[in-house]
Amino acid sequence: MLSSQAAARVAASLVIEARGVRKTFGAVHALVGVDFTLADGEVVGLVGHNGAGKSTLMNILSGAIERTEGIFVYDGHAVDRWGTAEAQAGGLRCVFQELSLCANLSAAENTRIIHRSLRGFGWRQRARRLITRTLDDIFPGHGIDADAKIADLSIGERQMVEIARAFTETGDTVRCVILDEPTSALGSKPAEQLLAFIKASAARNIACILITHRLNEILTVCDRVVVMMDGAIVGDRAAAGLTRSDLVGMMGNIETHSERTLAAKDRDRQKLVVSHAGVDDAEQPINASAGEVIGFAGLDGHGQRERLRAIYGAMRKVPVAFVAGDRGVEGVMPLWSIADNLTIRSLNALQRAGFVSRSSARDLAETWFRRLKVKAPSIDTPILSLSGGNQQKVLFARALASDAEVILLDDPMRGVDVGTKQEVYQLIRQEADRGRTFVWYTTEFEELKNCDRLYVFREGRAVAEVPGDQIDHNRILEASFGGANG
Repeated sequence: MLSSQAAARVAASLVIEARGVRKTFGAVHALVGVDFTLADGEVVGLVGHNGAGKSTLMNILSGAIERTEGIFVYDGHAVDRWGTAEAQAGGLRCVFQELSLCANLSAAENTRIIHRSLRGFGWRQRARRLITRTLDDIFPGHGIDADAKIADLSIGERQMVEIARAFTETGDTVRCVILDEPTSALGSKPAEQLLAFIKASAARNIACILITHRLNEILTVCDRVVVMMDGAIVGDRAAAGLTRSDLVGMMGNIETHSERTLAAKDRDRQKLVVSHAGVDDAEQPINASAGEVIGFAGLDGHGQRERLRAIYGAMRKVPVAFVAGDRGVEGVMPLWSIADNLTIRSLNALQRAGFVSRSSARDLAETWFRRLKVKAPSIDTPILSLSGGNQQKVLFARALASDAEVILLDDPMRGVDVGTKQEVYQLIRQEADRGRTFVWYTTEFEELKNCDRLYVFREGRAVAEVPGDQIDHNRILEASFGGANG
């Protein structure tokens, strides 16, 4: 037990202290009495299944929403009124899972929004220098033009700009940064750069809260791990000595491993449903048979997403569905319910005598709502009230509920918890066994192991094909950088 002097020293170092925090949205109890602390220079990993209350807690700490009950102490001072302006002035920043940048503005202009001191003659140049310098510090070699409109950047580049903006300083010193799924749209290299920067920032006494479903990131940089479930904290342990299995066990979920054989299928005996030639003879054609799960690998931003879209545009005779990774821009109908979002792809199949059958549509939505275990009161719940991971489940359910024989996946597991991922992997395999074909781009190597074959991309082209029984991290990296297999 700590002495009174030691306890006083710990209390004095706390930048955040929350006690008995509750949050309700009507009848929904998002937080049910949370106690949370964060010390100066500490990196805390916050984990839990989708809908556990992680983002709600962070929104309260960052001032984005008000707590219903509870005590909040920031930097030793009890806080009554706490909004985003107060958080910004106090040096607390938040990178939200759903990116908050203004798409019609540049990175420099978006930086101006959170820094009131960037005003007067020459403010644009100062803002440009500020965001570029921070991008260089966190993501060396990023190649982002600070004057380019956010809408013209890739989702990974937008994520980098949002992260860099959170660490920019003018008059207010950064004390704490909350990062909600910050690497969900990043490739392996920028993700590693960010983790290294978080460590370096902690050494400069900048605290960090890291929310991620990539458990290896928690083990790499965090000092402490906090586990949430059903709006409450159910675990709080030092990260030293923990393993991935420990983290999964703390979340109350046991990972399962595929028992299928990874031997390549004999495609000559099967119906070829995807046959897409490359842009020239130097590029690998993409072929996929009925029942195959084909992976796209390689460094992020090397043409995988563009090839998926090209395949989608070229499909004529076979029904196809597309699951977008950038759900906010390409996937979710924000003003619609879960049911309407889920069934939009199936309206033709739901018609009876020229009219959409409402009962059939609800039955379809209920079936896949339960099958994907979407955490919400009902299928009539507005989709924007769901966590990011549960929104992604609805998009996945939309594709699976349709008549599509080919399903194209653009990094669809962004922000999805480890337990749900295992369930989705099994679901993909079940649907593939029934004859559906999946073409799957993912930035996570562990997901590539679920594929029958891979195509590795480099500089905008598919340059190598890897059979399922030869999927190896080193082989993929070698082909990605132009080695012997590329």
